[in-house]
Amino acid sequence: MENRLFDSELKVMDVLWREGDCTASHIAEVLGQEVGWNVNTTYTLIKRCIGKGAIRRTEPKFMCHALVSREAVQDAETDALIGKLFDGSADKLFAALLGRKKLSAEQIGRLKEIVDELE
Repeated sequence: MENRLFDSELKVMDVLWREGDCTASHIAEVLGQEVGWNVNTTYTLIKRCIGKGAIRRTEPKFMCHALVSREAVQDAETDALIGKLFDGSADKLFAALLGRKKLSAEQIGRLKEIVDELE
């Protein structure tokens, strides 16, 4: 993928990640219902995603296929966030997230499991 995706482009990708390969018209229908976009807006965003290498278009019926996974985009966005706001320090991001909200014992236990798996 050539560039990071904008929030609007991520909405298009989210439809593909949730539903798998589908037509551009189906994506437009879903986003029309969920976000209120018109068909032209959705098609423009699909074409931008194609240009960035995130979607492949095939025929018939302008079938769209996601070329990047949700996980790959999450990784790239997380890296960008850590670099931009936390001086490249994942532990600063982690501390900021933990400091914002009271966590349940179950959530704390799950986080401990994740850290243990990383060691």
